[in-house]
Formats: sequence, C-alpha cells, structure tokens
Amino acid sequence: MTSRQAAIYGLSGLELTAEEADYINKTNPLGFILFSRNIETLEQVSNLVSHLKSFATDSETLILIDQEGGRVARLRSPLVRDYPPAEIYGNIYETDPENALRAAYLGAVLMAKELLGLGINVDCTPCLDLSLHQTSVVIGNRAFSAHPEVVGALGKAVAQGFLDEGALPVIKHIPGHGHAAVDSHEVLPVVDVALDVLVEDFAPFRHCNTLPLAMTGHLIFNAIDAENVSTQSSTLIEKIIRGHIGFDGLLMTDDISMKALSPEISITKHAQRALQAGCDVILHCNGKPSEMFPLMEVLPNLTGRALERTEKAMALLTDKISKTNETSAEKEWRELISDHFPESPKNV
Repeated sequence: MTSRQAAIYGLSGLELTAEEADYINKTNPLGFILFSRNIETLEQVSNLVSHLKSFATDSETLILIDQEGGRVARLRSPLVRDYPPAEIYGNIYETDPENALRAAYLGAVLMAKELLGLGINVDCTPCLDLSLHQTSVVIGNRAFSAHPEVVGALGKAVAQGFLDEGALPVIKHIPGHGHAAVDSHEVLPVVDVALDVLVEDFAPFRHCNTLPLAMTGHLIFNAIDAENVSTQSSTLIEKIIRGHIGFDGLLMTDDISMKALSPEISITKHAQRALQAGCDVILHCNGKPSEMFPLMEVLPNLTGRALERTEKAMALLTDKISKTNETSAEKEWRELISDHFPESPKNV
C-alpha cells in the first residue's frame, strides 16, 4: 500500500474543483465521504467516485457514505430503495429475533449491492448506540433498541451483510452515545453517570469488537476523563475502546468539524489532538476549503499500527462473488419487514 494521508474528507459539490483535485493529488488521502450535496444522479455519483479513485493507482481508496436507512440516507428513492430506520429491526426482534436478524442482514446485503455498484465501498453503519429515555433525538430511531444484547446482535447481522458483499461497515459512535442528551453536531454532550452504568453502552461494541472500522463519538464521560472529549482522550481510547471494549480495528474520528469540539481551537489542532490520543484517521466532512486545505497541509501519513489496521481492513475489499441473489433477497426482505415498514415501495 502506498503512503496515504491519515484522513477522510468531504467534498464541496457534485464534482471536484480544480483546487480540490490539486490538493488530493498532492496528499493522497485514505478516503472521502459523500453527502447529499455530492449526489444528483447515479451516473454523476459513479463518475465522481471514479475520479476520486483515480488519484491512487496502486491501492484502493475508501469511499464512505452515511446510508443507514430512515432519515439518515444520503442516497434516496428513486435512485435507490427506501430502507427502514434501525428501530424497525429492533421492533421485529421483540417478537421474532430470528426474522429480525435475517431482515437486518438482507437489508445490508441489498444496500451493499447498490453502493458497490456506484463504487462506494464503506457504509457508516451500523449505529450501536442505545436508545434510552434521555438519548438525544439526533440518535432516536437510528438505534436498534435500548437493550445492549439486541443492539449487538442486530449490529453484527448488518455488518456481516456488508462484509459478505465485499463492503466495509463502520460501527458507531464508539464507545456509545446512548447517555448523551444533546446533539454533538451542535454542542458537547457531557455524560455524568457511573462507570458501571456506562458498561451497558459499551456492550454492543464489545459484541462487535472484531469488525474492521469504528467511528468515535464526541462526548465527555466524567467517570472516565472529565477533562477531554472522548475523541481526544488517550485515557478513554486506551482503557475503554482498546481495553474494555477490545476493539483493535481502524478507529476514525466523527466529523472533526462538529460543534461539540470547541470553536476556539482550530480544526487542525483538534485533528492533531485526536491523532495524539490514539485515533488512527481524521474524518472531516463539511467540504469547506478554508478548513480542509489547511488540514491537508499538516496531517501525517498512516504509519505503524494505524497503517497495519488500514491494510487489514482494506484486504476485506477484495472482489467477491455474491452468494445472495438480489431478486430473491429483496423478496424475502420485504416480506420480513412489511408489517413494520409498510411505506417501503414494492418496486424501486
């Protein structure tokens, strides 16, 4: 694998600007993440992805998207199928765990097929946060359940669906956003509960700790490190994410431009602190040149354990011959979810 910058960037629009292309060519980032502003037609998305991948000639480029289903879906009908929010699978699980796991798996398989058809090889799902009475609406029905064992089981089923098709899932928001009562996009959540309670939040991630990629949440856990946000806390990353949870895959930050991180400190400083604390890769999503280009000028390349974790994850992207027929998979999936997600159209 060639030297790649320890970063994943968002882009400003439907195609690369000349300046974006110049910076990408110079820095060779590990990957890119697509948002609604980057999507118009399937052909346009495919062309954009091909352009992004053309900069790295001897190794794969990670192309990410937040395609969870429900309200978090950058690609929408009629371009792709409508998928339910995670909560629907959790509801099915309450009465029929086997059908819920099968439905979650098949939904992921179908989603992976659509994304891979466009060249998108990483989906930032499943969300392994618990849905508790105080959980911020930013999570809401994106969570499978309030029960850790249900979240862990369904999360693993979704992840396996992607892996079986040759795409990579990203478990998030490690070590758990369930006890956060505010939206970290807008303000820093401070979680003030005991460690023995937080263990419940960590449990789904422990269940999925062998998966290749994880994304942090931006929170302060007073019981672990009251001074530093989790993304920048070496104590939390070493003792909880790498230690208690046992996750040894590639750890990326949540969007480093979110308002949970103090605006009084520069984006570049936030990114450097996250890497120093033990994150492997910086995720910067908003596509603003005034933030992105300075980051591109200072962020290091992947080395050491971060490089090893990257190579291990990317090895899973080798082309696979799918064992699942798309037509039969869709028929079975729709039958399993029809009573809980009737708004899903019969044909897309």
